[in-house]
Amino acid sequence: MGIGYAAFASQLKINGTSSISSNFSVLITDITSGSIVGGASNAEEPTHTNTTATFKTNLVSPGDSITYTIKVENQGTIDATLSSIDVNTNNNPAIEFETSGIEEGDNLLQNESAELYVKVTYSNSITSQPENTSSTITVTLNYEQATGGNVPGGSGTAGSDLVEMAGVVTSGNGLYADEYEDGRYIYKGARPNNYITFSGETWRIISAEADNTIKIMRTESIGNLAWDTSLDIASWGNPATLNTYLNEEYLKTLSDFVDVVSHTWNIGIIRQDNNDLSAQIADENATTWNGNIGLITVSEYLRVNTNTEQCGTVSLNNTNKATCKTTNWMFSIVPASNYLWTISPSMSRPRAAFVINGYPANAGSVGPNSVNPDYAVVPVLYLSSDITLSGAGTSDDPYVITN
Repeated sequence: MGIGYAAFASQLKINGTSSISSNFSVLITDITSGSIVGGASNAEEPTHTNTTATFKTNLVSPGDSITYTIKVENQGTIDATLSSIDVNTNNNPAIEFETSGIEEGDNLLQNESAELYVKVTYSNSITSQPENTSSTITVTLNYEQATGGNVPGGSGTAGSDLVEMAGVVTSGNGLYADEYEDGRYIYKGARPNNYITFSGETWRIISAEADNTIKIMRTESIGNLAWDTSLDIASWGNPATLNTYLNEEYLKTLSDFVDVVSHTWNIGIIRQDNNDLSAQIADENATTWNGNIGLITVSEYLRVNTNTEQCGTVSLNNTNKATCKTTNWMFSIVPASNYLWTISPSMSRPRAAFVINGYPANAGSVGPNSVNPDYAVVPVLYLSSDITLSGAGTSDDPYVITN
């Protein structure tokens, strides 16, 4: 696993106003304030989510201090090691920050927790009212896969086994070698046998990946939600509010969560008028995010179409949408008279992401829409390479996870 550790790296950021980003389930689970000295107090109560810890402090007189305790837990199945701690402040001499608790080299094994302490102090060296009365701190905890630690789904052959079970075709409906990514196989056509039962529901297999994971998407929308409700430039890894919902609340609803693995997702911005699929894929791959639940990319929607001559690029697909939707199994998942979100932001519109159109007049076309409205959401995830499958993949006899 020497070269595989990077795939399980996690970076946690704890700031005065801070963020956390993780590609396996090392999460912030609590923040509390204590050890108050003098007139120090919370300007606001400290808060946290799985991905954010925030505190704001009022200091009145030199010597005032308050200490925050931030709890970090490994809720995943991958053992982690804290490889480094990076601390950055704006160096205001009136306000001192001190961190303790978690140390470099500490292991954080699955189901274990650790604590970081951040002490904020009004410096005793200050003898007059300072001109600068505020300061910030950013603490970055860089977690990596622990040497010799547990790595689920890292050495199995599920993807290869699926390819052997399904067989590879070069025409019609079925599993094809992906011409754009070596070692990857994708289901193409209007009616391929790519059904799979997961978490008690019917999903469909998008691809057998080169790392032997299996990428699947739900066959029905979980409802209409906004892609992002913030005012930032649209970015899935920012994270977008839909990203946060899927990877926090929705993930907890999956009964077969143990079979889901964190993975690298391609989330780069793309052009609406693209007529070169290779260039579009390069744009998508230019930015990545690591996480558990995502959405399809625009290129995946195009690549599952067997009619590459008429439907192989965004421009071609939109010109020939009436034909293209008949040779693309993913279109059957797009709700009628609605839009289906993809994970791909727009290059030309900073607050837009691509959707697949389900309205009759333009059904099957793809293009950018504002990220604020509520449109259909179909989750996508990667299954562990360690699973085994039985079944035929048909709608009547779907693949079933047997271990």
